[in-house]
Amino acid sequence: MCVSIDGGFKEMKEGRFITVEGPDGAGKSTILKELYEKLVEDGHTVIKTREPGGVSIAEQIREVILNKHNTAMDIRTEALLYAAARRQHLVEVVVPALEKGAIVICDRFIDSSLAYQGNGRGIGMDEVMNINQFAIEDRMPDLTLYFDISPEEGLKRIAQHDGREVNRLDLESLDFHQKVYEGYQSLIKQYPERIKVVDARESKEEVFASAYEIVMGFLQN
Repeated sequence: MCVSIDGGFKEMKEGRFITVEGPDGAGKSTILKELYEKLVEDGHTVIKTREPGGVSIAEQIREVILNKHNTAMDIRTEALLYAAARRQHLVEVVVPALEKGAIVICDRFIDSSLAYQGNGRGIGMDEVMNINQFAIEDRMPDLTLYFDISPEEGLKRIAQHDGREVNRLDLESLDFHQKVYEGYQSLIKQYPERIKVVDARESKEEVFASAYEIVMGFLQN
């Protein structure tokens, strides 16, 4: 675990940091909510949060990033804003919760930046990792659930979901979302021990069952 001291993180006994990733429309946020409720029911101390956001300053940055009217935003500005929101969220929410031994389940983390800005925007995944290293100081997730669905199916789901927030990234071209998907596939190959794939094409009940099985196997080990 790491606590922020004089601008850095000090190693300490830690809780468990679980992140949830996937293309837009994969349904990960719904499953995350159900996982949170089930883990609490099981008797675990759990914090449910999201990126960008999770704390006031990061939520304000989120509004800037995802505002549909901010079409002039430079791609590197976008990447830097995500990293800034991530840092604030980490020191205010994630690290304190882990210090107390809690399970933190976060809707998106650094893998999203690598896939979306690194590969989707074409900045380069190594370049985006370098930007984020300054923000996270090697604080990587212990486990990542990746909800796998094709870009076409994900965008189709978004179009059919009247109540879902439509943000600036949702309005990008299919080509952009395809590059994001390819970025995630690269990360899965790079971090096979951390990133576990869940087939998001199945029914909600089946997706939840698969995700819960992975999480329980991880916690028990």
